[in-house]
Parts: sequence; C-alpha cells; structure tokens
Amino acid sequence: MGLKQKLHNLKEKYKGTKMAPAFNAIHTFLYLPNETTKEGTHIKSADDLKRTMNIVIMALFPCLIFGMFNAGYQYHLATGAVEKATSFFSLNFWNFNNFSIGFKNIIPLVIVSYTVGLIVEFIFAIIKKHEVEEGYLVTGMLVPLIVPVDLPLWMLAIAVIFGVVIGKEVFGGTGMNILNPALTIRAFLFFAYPTWMSGDKVWVHSAVEKAGTVDAISGETILGGLAQSQPLNYSVLDMFFGFIPGSVGETSTLIILLMGLFLIFTKIGSWRIMLSAVIGALVMGLIFNQIAVMGWIEQTNKFYELMNLDFWKHLLIGGFAFGIVYMATDPVTASQTNKGKWIYGFLIGFISIMIRVFNPAYPEGVMLAILLMNVFAPTIDHYVVRANVKKRLNRLKAKKA
Repeated sequence: MGLKQKLHNLKEKYKGTKMAPAFNAIHTFLYLPNETTKEGTHIKSADDLKRTMNIVIMALFPCLIFGMFNAGYQYHLATGAVEKATSFFSLNFWNFNNFSIGFKNIIPLVIVSYTVGLIVEFIFAIIKKHEVEEGYLVTGMLVPLIVPVDLPLWMLAIAVIFGVVIGKEVFGGTGMNILNPALTIRAFLFFAYPTWMSGDKVWVHSAVEKAGTVDAISGETILGGLAQSQPLNYSVLDMFFGFIPGSVGETSTLIILLMGLFLIFTKIGSWRIMLSAVIGALVMGLIFNQIAVMGWIEQTNKFYELMNLDFWKHLLIGGFAFGIVYMATDPVTASQTNKGKWIYGFLIGFISIMIRVFNPAYPEGVMLAILLMNVFAPTIDHYVVRANVKKRLNRLKAKKA
C-alpha cells in the first residue's frame, strides 16, 4: 500500500471528527486537494491561498539568508575577526564563519515561530471545527526577520501566542483580522520587553567565549544612534547593501527592492502601496530637511540629527523598506480600492518618518504607522466607495436632466 493510499484511508478515518481539520491541513500540504468545482464560477484561476503564501515565502527567503550572513558579519566585525566589507560581493561578508553564527542563532527563531504559531492555529481549527488556514505560513517567516538576533526564544513564543490569538483568531482567523499579525507580535515584544528590542546590545550577537564571559558588544542601529545625536558612521553603499546592524531581515535595501519587484511581477504585492509609501516618506523627510535648513530648530536639539538627515536616506535605514514591501501590502489588512491604496500607502510613509523624528525612545516608526493605518484602512475604502457612488449618481442626474 502506497503512502498516498494510506493517507487517503486516514482521511476517511478522521472524516467528521474533531481532528479532521488538523489532518486535512497536513494532507493538503503534501498533496493538492482533490475537490473540484461542480457548479459555475465567475473566475477560474490556478491561484489559491497556499500558492500565494508560498510565493511570499520565496520572496522572504533571500532576506533570511542575507540576515544569517549579516548576523555573523556584525559579530565578527565587532570583535575584530574580519575587516569591513568593501563591496556586495566581498568575501569578508560572504564566508562560512559568518553564516554559521547566523544559522545557529536564527534557525531556532524560525522553528519556535512556526511551531508555536501552528500549534495555536491547529487548536483553534479543532475547537471551531474549521479547516486550518495557510495564513500563518507567511507570518511564521516574517516574525524571525523583524526581531533582534539574540531575542530569547521563550519571549518569542509568548509573543507569537499573543499575536495569533489577539491579532487574528479573535477576529475570526485568516482574512478577518484588522491588524497585521506579524507586526502585532513585534508590537507586543517591544512594549512587553523593551530592553530586548532596543538599545545598543541587542542588534549584534554576543557569543559566549571559552573563558565563560559574554562579550558586551556595542552595535547600535543607525536610527538609534541618530536619535542619540550620534553622527552617521555608515556609507550609503553600506546602508543600501545591508552591512549594518538591525533586525534579522530588514537591513539589505537591495535585496528587499529586488524581492519587491518580484512580488509586483507575480501580482502579490501592490505597487500602488509601495510607491505611495515611498512618496509619503520622501515628502515628510523633505519637510524636516527644510525645517533644519531654515534654522527653525537648534543643532543641540535632540531631534536635529534625524531632521537634518538627507530625506532619501530614510528609505535605506531601519525597517522602512521591509515593512513597506512585506507588511504594508498585506492584502487582508491594507486598503482594497485602488484610490484607497494610494492614500493608505502615502500616510504610512508620511507617519513613519514623523514617528522616527519625534520619538527618540523609539526611532523606528514603520511598525506603528502600518498598525495605525491597518485600523483606518476600512474607513479609507468606505469614503472612496461613497465618493464613487456619489459621482455616479451625479452623472445619472445630469443625464436625466
């Protein structure tokens, strides 16, 4: 008896029982569902939720691999074991020693994220008697990429439980949530364990040496340094390539840009949201630059360094690029109308830079900006639809007249 036949027999065994959703999730992960449409449909497509999730995971995988190399590189750079990389193809960055450090520290984050999150998904599927949804396949990969490399695993587990339950399941599961689950998890971590999510000791891996002491490595992010009025010590190429401290997957603007183009090409990501968010960030950055140039704020002011930072450099640092490409474009929590997407994306970019400048305690605003606009996305769509209806009614009245 082949494996496929055994699985079919098990499916019949669990059919109608509480464990049916859990078994079906495993079965359809290995094989395509054998159900076919029996009645007429409006649209026929080879696309489905699982395939969409897999495409996004494919777009996240390069960020994961780069993050592993960068985690090791930042550690070895801080300890003086390697020299600074001079180009994107520098062997000082792309070497096995760097990768091994990152692999050993990041893979456990991925395992905990998927294990805990899927257990919660299975429990809710069994309790509510519905099929296990594939939405967490992407969330499970996003979460390890938006946290520091040395985040304790138990903290991540608690945050995942909170994010999946409060951020998604209480609203009805995948497709019903109003907040991005991955950002809900990161928000929980930041407000519950702030010292593990900010500061100058969390962004670079601290390895235990043979002597038994832990290296206290200073690796403040660019935004953290600017918020403390420190000068910018990284070149534009370092920021663009990603040779800087930060969350695991957010540092390389180059790779995020390429994967953003891939998501646009596959029609998974919205180019309207991405482009309008960039425009919003540039506009806010230009306003702050003008304030600094015109002398409306003193150089000793704590806001000056971030205000005076060249407006376009905001796109290269922090989690802005990663958040815009992978989370602002979430089709569930983002605006659904085309005009609404322009408004939604612009406000995310605009508010992100505003939070960066005016909140030195938390100089990374894209997470809060996206969560805020997640809440207002339905309102934006409501007024866009109402405006369209009103325009059509006026057109109809004009014709009748």
